[in-house]
Amino acid sequence: MAGNAIEIRGLVKTYAGGRHGPEKRALKGVDLNIPQGAVFGLLGPNGAGKSTLINILAGLVVKTSGQVTIWGFDQDRNPRQSRASIGVMPQELNLDPFFTPREALEVQAGLYGVPRRERCSDAILAMVGLEDKADAYARTLSGGMRRRLLLAKALVHHPHVLVLDEPTAGVDIELRQMLWQNIRRLNRDGMTIILTTHYLEEAEEMCDEIAIINEGEVVARDSTARLLGRLDGKTMIIQPETPAAALPEGAGLEVTRRADGAIVIAYRASETPAEAVLAAVRAAGISIRDVRTEQADLQDVFLDLTRRRAG
Repeated sequence: MAGNAIEIRGLVKTYAGGRHGPEKRALKGVDLNIPQGAVFGLLGPNGAGKSTLINILAGLVVKTSGQVTIWGFDQDRNPRQSRASIGVMPQELNLDPFFTPREALEVQAGLYGVPRRERCSDAILAMVGLEDKADAYARTLSGGMRRRLLLAKALVHHPHVLVLDEPTAGVDIELRQMLWQNIRRLNRDGMTIILTTHYLEEAEEMCDEIAIINEGEVVARDSTARLLGRLDGKTMIIQPETPAAALPEGAGLEVTRRADGAIVIAYRASETPAEAVLAAVRAAGISIRDVRTEQADLQDVFLDLTRRRAG
C-alpha cells in the first residue's frame, strides 16, 4: 500500500437526473492518495463533491465507477474490512434520542462486531468529556454534547482512519478546543485523520496536507506549506513618522494609503525583494515609525484556485 491509508483511483459518481433533467456528475474521476498517519484536509466550496466523496468512503453512497482502497482493503472485494477500517463523524446530529450515550456506543460497537471484552465505551466517553452523562438520554444533551457523542460513536470499533465532516461547525470555542485536543492525541497514537472544514484557518493550523476539490475534481493536492507557497504575494504595511506627502513608486508595487495614514504596499516576493520596497519608501522621503509584512494565507490560495477553475 506504499504507506497510504486511502487510495482512490478514477472515482466517478453520477446522480440520475429528474424526469426530464440531466444527469449530475458529482465526482469526475478523482485520483487521491492519503498517507498513513497524516492529518489531511479535504476542502472545497459547497457542492464541490466533498460530501459525496466522504459518503463513498463510509459506504453510505455507491460509486458509479473507480476504485477505493481503505487501509489496504479494496472496497469492492473486501467491503467489511474496508468499512471496519474507517470511522466517520458526520456533520448531521443523527442520534437516537432514547439511547443513553453508553447504550449508543454499545449498540454501535455491536453493529461493527466488536466483542464485549474489547469494548471500551466508558473510556471513550471519558475522552470526549461525557463520562458524567453516560446514563442520560441523548435527547437531554446539548448540541455540543451531541457532537461529542458523534465523535465517540466514530471511535467504538478502533478505526485506523477517522473522517471528521465539519466537526466544529457552529460549536463554541471550548468545544472546538476539546475536539482538537482529542484529534491531536488520536493522531499522535497513529490514527489517520481526514478533515473537511469551512474554517480555513483551522485547516491551516491542523493539516499536514490538503486537497482542494472544485466541481467534482481535485484542483490541488500538496502539503499545506507548499500550497501556501504557491501564492508569493506579500503586503508591507508602513506606518510613517509623519504623514507622507507622496507615495512610494516602483515596478511591481501596488501602493495605497489607509485612513489612518498607513501606507500599504502589495508586491510579489519572487519578483521584488523586500529591500527594493524599502528603498522605494526611502526614495519617497518617508521616515518609517513601524513596519510589518503579511503574506498569503490558505483562504487566498483557496480563492485563487477556485476562481481560476471557474474562469
